[in-house]
Amino acid sequence: MTTDHEEIRRWVETRGAHPAIVKRTARGRPESGIIRIDFPGFSGAQSLKEISWDEWFDIFEKRRLAFLYQERTATRKPSRFNKLVARE
Repeated sequence: MTTDHEEIRRWVETRGAHPAIVKRTARGRPESGIIRIDFPGFSGAQSLKEISWDEWFDIFEKRRLAFLYQERTATRKPSRFNKLVARE
């Protein structure tokens, strides 16, 4: 688990993913939306909208979130598992 922006960004980008927001939750106000990490080619294509890292980290910090992630699977392949959790 981490709150380090560079560590999060490195993990996400090495997996070909990017920061995103759930379209139906933003409604013109990104700060009210649910943030996610989008892995192109998977189920988020219709429901997620790419946002900048600055926007994503702004929401991440305002909500006092932490990034829980797995580096590798049991078979040593890069894992995509991640979850946003409360810092406390």
